Amino acid sequence: MPDRTELPPATGTHLRTPDAARLAAAASVFALLSDPTRLHVLWLLAQDEADVGTLAEQTGAARPAVSQHLAKLRLAGLVDTRREGRHVHYRLADGHLRRLVLEALSHADHRVTGAAPHD
Repeated sequence: MPDRTELPPATGTHLRTPDAARLAAAASVFALLSDPTRLHVLWLLAQDEADVGTLAEQTGAARPAVSQHLAKLRLAGLVDTRREGRHVHYRLADGHLRRLVLEALSHADHRVTGAAPHD
């Protein structure tokens, strides 16, 4: 197996040594991802945009709880909104977050199923 330093960067990554501000910003994203309901909401939004009712139904969480999670995610700049009449549709703010969520859940899948790790 090649040394990890020889592997090419993931698509869309920025090659920059992280400073304190970048480490703190990344840690705050991971803190927001640490809640299972929020992570489920983000996974759903990685598939397509959705409104609060749809997200509540698909996560099995109460609508007010999903609304609070979305408010935190929006305040943190992780989700954007689009208004259509009386409905507000939520979507992920960028592709980096989408890839992060999908990779985290792919990693979890390997942990749960015992599948061999890979790059």
